Amino acid sequence: MRVVLQRVQRGSVTIEGQVVGSVERGYVALVGVTHADTRAEAELLARKTANLRVFEDEQGKMNRSILEAGGGVLVVSQFTLYADMRRGRRPSFIDAAQPDLAAPLVDYFAERLRAEGVGRVEQGVFGAMMTVEIVNDGPVTILLDTADLA
Repeated sequence: MRVVLQRVQRGSVTIEGQVVGSVERGYVALVGVTHADTRAEAELLARKTANLRVFEDEQGKMNRSILEAGGGVLVVSQFTLYADMRRGRRPSFIDAAQPDLAAPLVDYFAERLRAEGVGRVEQGVFGAMMTVEIVNDGPVTILLDTADLA
């Protein structure tokens, strides 16, 4: 499972002109799921996301988590995080999990963020064509991959 975290001033997801999720200050979390992923990977990434210290403290150092700094997380499913570009110019998405596995794990990741104490967790709509607005803060972008965290 992979999550690209972007620390944001604000982020939103719009579908057919309707905002379906938004956060002020916090993260936009782009979440990708592969075939072998389970709830354990979602729990690990939610814990890492909630406790990652990339928000500034009083001295301006990245020393506070989202739990300490406040803010929300906008969770957006992103199967393209498992794009394979080893051959040709068109990406293969064979490593991305099918929706019947991926959708519940993306939802579970969001649920676990709430359980970790993140005050506001919003979501896009799995499988929908979404317009995602991200106003980066920093910019700070972190890639979390369970293959690297185990």
